[in-house]
Amino acid sequence: MKNSIDQKLTRRALLAGSAVSGVALAAPGALLSTSPAFAQVTERGDTGENLLSGKQYRIQSGNTAATVTEVGATLREFIVQGKEYLDTFGANEISPNSNGQVLIPFPNRIDHGAYTFEGTAEQLPWSEPGNENAIHGLTRWLNWEATQQGGDSIQLSLILHGQAGYPFVLSVHETYRVSPNKLTVTTTATNTGSSDLPYGVGYHPYVTVGTPLINTDTLYLPAKTYFLTNSRLIPQPPAVTVAGTPYDFRTPHTLGTTFMDTGFTDLIFDADGFFRVKLSAPGGKPEITVFADKHHQYLQIYTGDTLSNPAQRRTSLAIEPYSCAADAFNNGLGLVTLKPNHSLTTTWGIEVSV
Repeated sequence: MKNSIDQKLTRRALLAGSAVSGVALAAPGALLSTSPAFAQVTERGDTGENLLSGKQYRIQSGNTAATVTEVGATLREFIVQGKEYLDTFGANEISPNSNGQVLIPFPNRIDHGAYTFEGTAEQLPWSEPGNENAIHGLTRWLNWEATQQGGDSIQLSLILHGQAGYPFVLSVHETYRVSPNKLTVTTTATNTGSSDLPYGVGYHPYVTVGTPLINTDTLYLPAKTYFLTNSRLIPQPPAVTVAGTPYDFRTPHTLGTTFMDTGFTDLIFDADGFFRVKLSAPGGKPEITVFADKHHQYLQIYTGDTLSNPAQRRTSLAIEPYSCAADAFNNGLGLVTLKPNHSLTTTWGIEVSV
């Protein structure tokens, strides 16, 4: 979603230079060649300059590949049969609109960055200064370490130490695994500190089925309720029914000009314990499914209408599984209190039908 710090970082990336030689920015739906190399690591020294998104970790299984970056453990590419299914960015560019980022220890916004946890008031920095909010967690611009590598998988790990507004210690492992036509992402967060901590996680992929705009795409969204927000995009619980509103996609239909920067809940899970959001091109194929387990009781959908670059608006759809609601540090919706030495493991992913 749009936020001021991302806009500033994107402008800085453009000033820093174009994509590294041999690493091109792919347009949504563009055909890309796939490399036979497994868990390929692009070292900073390969080009004689530091890549803005750090080392690039490529994993592959058959016709399916993904690239994950050192900075933020960010999902930069997801390629099936040579076709890119993410609105992506170059290796020597900064994720422009939270594209592909992992949102820990909170997704979306914290109202004025302020909250109280177990009787102690905390104040997070305003990473969205235009709205005076903290947004999208504290780990997305940090360097993650590759701790396990295989041909079809990569695990990146990080210890988030105490800081202003979050005086806790959180150890996180982010594992990406590809199989034919599919990407599965598993997050394990462990409280390695000495006191309880508040925790939530979310993800921010922008997906595309290759159409110039999402207006002609068909969306299936298994959600019964959504949140109204105030002018600063802070949800105002309780959630209200989608019935009779433009946000009811329980029966699949085309997006048209529907604008969403909207949080949903009361999700409909399949018998296997996962919800599935589906986006398909006219005619039904290709179709992208974003799935998540029952730890994800919340979901954000963003159509990109308010992105700072007009050329990027409505070219892809952000489908964002969340373990908690926006502003969960205040409203408590889905918020997990992790006790010392306790962990939470969550799973989500993307699958393509061609």
